[in-house]
Amino acid sequence: MKSGTVALVGRPNAGKSTLLNALLGSKVSITSPKPQTTQFSVQAVYDDPRGQIIFTDTPGIFAKTDNPKAHDINLTAEHSLKEGVDVVVYVIDKTRERGIEENRVLGIIRKTDMPKILVINKIDKRHPDFIEQYQFMKEEFDAVVEVSARRHTNLNVLIDVIFAFLPEGEKTIEREGMATPILNMDSKLFLEEMIREKAFLRLRREVPYAIRVVVDSITEKPQKNLTVIKARILGPSRYKRMIIGSGGAKIKEIGTMTRRELELATNRKIYLELTVEEE
Repeated sequence: MKSGTVALVGRPNAGKSTLLNALLGSKVSITSPKPQTTQFSVQAVYDDPRGQIIFTDTPGIFAKTDNPKAHDINLTAEHSLKEGVDVVVYVIDKTRERGIEENRVLGIIRKTDMPKILVINKIDKRHPDFIEQYQFMKEEFDAVVEVSARRHTNLNVLIDVIFAFLPEGEKTIEREGMATPILNMDSKLFLEEMIREKAFLRLRREVPYAIRVVVDSITEKPQKNLTVIKARILGPSRYKRMIIGSGGAKIKEIGTMTRRELELATNRKIYLELTVEEE
């Protein structure tokens, strides 16, 4: 049996979180069009008869930033590669040109001595295609796998390759009774990340990614098969009206998207009380 930790790394919006969600068949990391949506390392578990893979989805690494929050996120991603990682999976988006960010990520990976797998994502998209700019990387990696995280193409191949590089060992995480594969997020934090994802999807470039969500309470009402959630979206005062939207339309859309996904995942009725506050 094999068991080990695998770090997913790459620049912002390379598709790391989408890939992790697809590999596990469950919503474990938020995905949206905004760079660095993932603001901390998310850990989740993949099990099959061969053993266990503990995935760490790191934040996307910016090339250079004067934003203190983004700088801290960069450090989080780099530190994740130094904490007992057995295999590194480097995800690139072949539909985007190489740039300074990609060079920074590659420089960090070159300093590691564990097995490295290059994952070329978005092979389902023919245009634009900058694959030629990444060809030289193949010689620096122990294996190369081309995938489409969104279409679930070659994900079984990637899992096979990861297991090939994992060390022998017993499973370290007991999955029985776990509602989700999340390891390092409690239910409130999971809900906060889900709401934040919906806010990004609805607001796009109108609001900086630095907005955050706080879940104040989760109340179960078993007799009604109902879960009541109270949460707040926090952001700069100048964006409050934009987040709320005309007549409350935006905040209602964010709440509705979150509620529908939760109801589908839990088979329970969800009442979400969502407000916006200045921070």
